[in-house]
Amino acid sequence: MARRGGAWAWAATAAALLWWMAAGAGAVWLEIPPSATKCVSEEIQSNVVVIGDYSVLYEHHLNPTVTVKVTSPFGDIVHHKQKVSTGQFSFTTAEAGNYLACFSADGRNKRLVVKLNLDWRVGIATKDWDSVAKKEKIEGVELELVKLETSVQAIHENLLLLRSKEANMRDTSEKTNARATWLSIISLIVCIIVSVLQLWHLQQYFRKKKLI
Repeated sequence: MARRGGAWAWAATAAALLWWMAAGAGAVWLEIPPSATKCVSEEIQSNVVVIGDYSVLYEHHLNPTVTVKVTSPFGDIVHHKQKVSTGQFSFTTAEAGNYLACFSADGRNKRLVVKLNLDWRVGIATKDWDSVAKKEKIEGVELELVKLETSVQAIHENLLLLRSKEANMRDTSEKTNARATWLSIISLIVCIIVSVLQLWHLQQYFRKKKLI
């Protein structure tokens, strides 16, 4: 019994740690001045589930509203709502890049600074594990192991992505260095040619003046 409890505790701890490392989730508070816009962006890979819940904080019995627009890296609108105080957007990314969520305070809010809470979840953070457990009929240690497997897979994909980005940055750096080297060589050759031409011109000038 003790071994079983210890194994469950280890699995739960490891799952929580890997979940924290792999999950893309975060709640942020935004303060939006009157007739202004605040945006939140995140770089996301393709074919990833994204869910965002947003809600306006009510104060002084007022009912402020905002306009919400979420766009893809190519500028396509994936979510757009006007004059809302709460809502949710969910989509699966079609391409990799920075996804932008912008919130604008409506004009009727006058001088009121709108406070908005955004809960942005990406990837495995969007999974409903209660539904998964009921569907697969798993619980306890088995469920934690499934979470571990999913988290490890997500971390592995992130590591592959970082390795790919590092390779691209290295290639770009090497190309830049090569171009800079060739530019330096060309500049040196041009300076030598100009110096030779100046020397030749001076020699011709002195000969015409019969100074040499």
